[in-house]
Amino acid sequence: MDYKKYIADKIDIDGVSKDEIYDLIALPPNTEMGDYALPCFKFAKVLRKSPVMIAEELKSTMSDKIPMSDEVISEVSAVNGYLNFKINKNGFVRATMDKILAQKENYGASEEGEGKTICIDYSSINIAKPFHIGHLSTTVLGGALYRIFNYLGYKAVGINHLGDYGTQFGKLISAYKRWGDKETIEKGGIRALNELYVKFHQEAEENPEYDDEARAYFKKIEQGDEECLALFHWFKELTLKDVQKIYDMLDIKFDSYAGESFYSDKMQPIVDELREKELLVESRGAQVVDLEEYGMTPCIILKSDGSSLYATRDMAAAQYRKNTYDFYKCLYVVAYQQNLHFKQFFKVLELMGKDWAKDLVHVAYGMVSLEEGTMSTRKGNVVFLEDVINKCIEKAYKIIDEKNPDLENKEDVAKKVGVGAVIFGALYNNKIKDIVFSYDKVLNFDGETSVYVQYTCARANSVLQKGGIVTDYEIPELTAEEIELVKAIATFPETVATAAEKYEPSCIARFAVDVAQKFNKFYFNCKILSAEDEKSKNFRLALTNATLQSLKNAFALLGIGIPDKM
Repeated sequence: MDYKKYIADKIDIDGVSKDEIYDLIALPPNTEMGDYALPCFKFAKVLRKSPVMIAEELKSTMSDKIPMSDEVISEVSAVNGYLNFKINKNGFVRATMDKILAQKENYGASEEGEGKTICIDYSSINIAKPFHIGHLSTTVLGGALYRIFNYLGYKAVGINHLGDYGTQFGKLISAYKRWGDKETIEKGGIRALNELYVKFHQEAEENPEYDDEARAYFKKIEQGDEECLALFHWFKELTLKDVQKIYDMLDIKFDSYAGESFYSDKMQPIVDELREKELLVESRGAQVVDLEEYGMTPCIILKSDGSSLYATRDMAAAQYRKNTYDFYKCLYVVAYQQNLHFKQFFKVLELMGKDWAKDLVHVAYGMVSLEEGTMSTRKGNVVFLEDVINKCIEKAYKIIDEKNPDLENKEDVAKKVGVGAVIFGALYNNKIKDIVFSYDKVLNFDGETSVYVQYTCARANSVLQKGGIVTDYEIPELTAEEIELVKAIATFPETVATAAEKYEPSCIARFAVDVAQKFNKFYFNCKILSAEDEKSKNFRLALTNATLQSLKNAFALLGIGIPDKM
């Protein structure tokens, strides 16, 4: 049951819709006050009364709509401008657990997005450049949003907008012809290409003519030179082969790898339309759209030499995606440093009369760094994401080997724990926060970590293996721990919906930690296998099963595996 809807349907406020009431109903911080609360402060202006008076009047009018025999709501109270509701505990517990045990892996899913497509541009790696720790957030955040929207019935389209256009490819060709050989590059892959890229920049400081040569090679790529194109495609193939290993580890999938070069022949129509609508003006030889009126610097469309920029290519990509997918929303999972870029090209598309420009969303996130400090691709000071993942797996294996040396499939468990720690470390906090990645912190069995949740699941799984899966149960006299646990797992559908609405998978990560904490409190304070009677034992086994299912569903959306044993 949607308890918020049940409550909202019984409340009538002149000038306020049921949807507005529904959105305001929340869980009170003090559960002694009630299970749900409606703050009445926002109604004061409409009704021209104090929130306290509004709450009192609503309480009295609801006495007719919620009789004492109501199977859902057991009590209504008005306190300091809040209308509080207590739920009939037995009915609430039964409805929640039956729903989870019946829906299983579909608990929390919905069809709200049926018929709607959401494009998600994420990861978007650069060809022939390291897939480093800085790419972690966009990759796992985009991957989580992809799963969440599919779970809610949308058709999610994952797009890896490859950075496969620009002078850096001319630099690589120049470096390869000077210092590279095919065998070394084939063997070393992206790391060998990165070494060439770093060497080029070191040498170009002493030999600036190398930069001119690089620009010339890139122009040859644009002109379709056979040799340069062959090298370009080879570099791209090597990169994608290397990064696919990481995507497989992180369970990341894409439906399109259309990168910047894909749009090279699709930019001219955008430029022509801007000219036709008299939005282009000249500035120091460049063609720009003046955005001063909107508090922004000009959006450069063409440089003085006639070449395109990111904005031009992104506008062409947005138009292509609208034409191809007719998206409901198009998300760009890109770091907050690019805030201005997205504001600019979104505004330009709006000025062009594209009514769908309002459906473009920049999902900004903070930066990820290691405790050692910052990175620079050009200087070769980078931390490969693959190394970070492998180090976490190694550390996880060592911890597991110490804690449970006889555990079967230690390698597989260590992989799930290590990879999960990397993903969870990037998703647990609000996405806009900068993250300093700490191996010790993410692998802490006792902290707010994926390892803690995974260990809790292993504990629940162990209980179920010993006690069995119970489908037929009665509700005993409930303990505080049992009620709190059911209330926690009952919030999962709403949590998933909120994560989608706010583009914030951290909601789901925090749900998992909260449920794990409440389950452990229940586990230690309520005997399960040695319960005082069969009725309590069966109920607690069913509750353990429902809890485990909700945690599995949450971690599946984050892309984290759960071992059966740890």
